[in-house]
Amino acid sequence: MTADGAAFTVRRGAAGDAAVLAAFMARTFQETFGAQNSPEDIAAHAARSYGASQQARELASPDVITLLMEQGTQLAAFAQVRRGEAPPCVTGPSPVELHRFYVDAPWHGSGAARQLMGEVLGAARALGGRTLWLGVWERNPRAIRFYEKCGFTIAGTQDYFVGSDRQYDRLMVAALPTNA
Repeated sequence: MTADGAAFTVRRGAAGDAAVLAAFMARTFQETFGAQNSPEDIAAHAARSYGASQQARELASPDVITLLMEQGTQLAAFAQVRRGEAPPCVTGPSPVELHRFYVDAPWHGSGAARQLMGEVLGAARALGGRTLWLGVWERNPRAIRFYEKCGFTIAGTQDYFVGSDRQYDRLMVAALPTNA
């Protein structure tokens, strides 16, 4: 619920959401990390990671759940949870990755992130997960604090490329509660 009392709704993304989701991803990534990265690296990352055709494939994949959080018809946030191989430092049973988690700036501090994280936990369990892991840029203290408040702990690091720039993510893990 936002400060003005309006509720957020969360739904699973569908094929028709690919273009809107791709644009939202590229914009929120640029707004979040653009000041710390070159425009060329941001553009290369967006082209490689957030295109509409890639989103269409991810939305269609049985190994990916994309959650869209809306207020009315406006996209406020999204998250993507996926099955796949976890890095060696993720040692918990049945690991599932929180691949992407972005809340648009106007909704920071509104409770949207907490609500979306609750939905993420359910999606991870739906994919058979018992452990949830993620990578977060080491120079993103706001996100790291949020994940720590949600019960994640740092388990390791890994390289992450934004365009040609090699950066480092902290890998964080949390045991999934059996009910939420």
